[in-house]
Amino acid sequence: MQVRAGEVVAFLGANGSGKSTTLRAVNGLIEADSGDITIAGVRLNEASAPRRAEARRTAATVFQKIHLVGRRTALQNVCAGGFSRLPAWRSLPPLFGRDLKEEAMACLDRVGLADRAHDRAGSLSGGQQQRVAIARALCQRPRMILADEPVSALDPKAADDVMALLHELAVQERLGVAAVLHQPHLARTYAHRVIGLRGGRLVFDAPTDRIDDAELASLYL
Repeated sequence: MQVRAGEVVAFLGANGSGKSTTLRAVNGLIEADSGDITIAGVRLNEASAPRRAEARRTAATVFQKIHLVGRRTALQNVCAGGFSRLPAWRSLPPLFGRDLKEEAMACLDRVGLADRAHDRAGSLSGGQQQRVAIARALCQRPRMILADEPVSALDPKAADDVMALLHELAVQERLGVAAVLHQPHLARTYAHRVIGLRGGRLVFDAPTDRIDDAELASLYL
């Protein structure tokens, strides 16, 4: 399976099919027990620990549960995306540098929330919080976004907005986006390719317009 720059790839399948597990193996939340994972040309199973960490920093993750600090502002949450580039002593909000704050503000502007930069994250709607999380991912300066069920907790309008944003970022910023979804209609609308999984095995990997309804339905039987 591949996720290329400039495309959205939707991972579909029933619960337990291996969708989220695949993304977690890529970002290092779990260790793969077989096979090869390559990020930005680096084969993780052959690379040194520092090289693996460097490669994985190019793949930012957006989670279903969002994981913002509710009492911090949207801007402070987005600044966290740049922590891997900072010494530990500069990771406290009062010590964020101007350059990081300006970059974080640009990321918020990119997702349409610059006007909410100084609002507490906990005061934002679910869709707005997920856009802040995407801005935080952008502040990581990734080459890929791993979106693990990014719209499962959102209402239909907010889900469309978030998927449209991910599609726009893929196309305009040349990012690869791997999105685990439970909504086939969103995959049809926003993904360039669909990867279907069942029982931890690949069922199909094809352009979205070549996948018919029967193939999609077969994933959930």
